[in-house]
Amino acid sequence: MSVGTQIVLSQIKSLDEAYQQIATQANLPADFGRNLDALYDVLTTDLAGPVQIMWRGFMQSEKIMPGTQFHDLMTVLNDAAGERDDLEVGLC
Repeated sequence: MSVGTQIVLSQIKSLDEAYQQIATQANLPADFGRNLDALYDVLTTDLAGPVQIMWRGFMQSEKIMPGTQFHDLMTVLNDAAGERDDLEVGLC
């Protein structure tokens, strides 16, 4: 798959870190909402495709992200990938 937007998540310890890395790498505007609903909207409608998200160290993130943050973020990533045929999420 040739990539229009590539995002590499690394050493994610919180949703705030995930939002920051995504916003920086995807050149999102300063008013990006930094919540799960806004992230879903960005992933499904705002990014040039195809979109590839690679989450490095996701197993470590699962252990250290507070509460349900890891599972909430994974749900949004998977839901967005289900909504958009040209969005691929890779975990390593």
